[in-house]
Amino acid sequence: MPRATPLRSQIATELRGHIAERLGDGHVLEDVLQHLGDPAALAESYLAVVPLVAATFWRRALAKVVDVLAAIVVIVPGVWLAVWSVPEQFLVFVPVLAILSGSLIFGVGTIIAESWIGQTPGKRLLGMRVVRENGARIGPGQAIVRQLPMFLQFYWIDVLFALFTDKGQRAFEVLSKTRVVLANPEGAQ
Repeated sequence: MPRATPLRSQIATELRGHIAERLGDGHVLEDVLQHLGDPAALAESYLAVVPLVAATFWRRALAKVVDVLAAIVVIVPGVWLAVWSVPEQFLVFVPVLAILSGSLIFGVGTIIAESWIGQTPGKRLLGMRVVRENGARIGPGQAIVRQLPMFLQFYWIDVLFALFTDKGQRAFEVLSKTRVVLANPEGAQ
């Protein structure tokens, strides 16, 4: 269950209490855990009742700006080093390589951040997280599908799609069955 899941500690306390009660009744731990079933299915059943509040278009846009600025801070020193270390006849290629490598680093970084922790730095700063439709953490495949429009160069069409969907999802978020939601909807109101 993602760390940012609302009510996570309450759910954990409830499960611990349930397990302790069954152990107190004389059941063996292995039997209690087997009775609870698959941990992923159990987590998804709890997540299904947690309300998911869609992040607004403008909050998401601001998070993307923060992420781009963070990427620029990481990429600029490499470009500066390339300008000073590349022979003069190859300087004409530095801007093109900077754009290509910067885009690749940004895209791969976003995929890793969203699949591992459910947030990019911008989303974390603005109190958002990326989840599956049921609230569970997304996988690497879903994170890749979410970023395909950037790699295929039609990101703006995908972004505009979010203005016309009920849950504020981009087209490739609908395809990957993911959403960007508020990490703590109670504290955001």
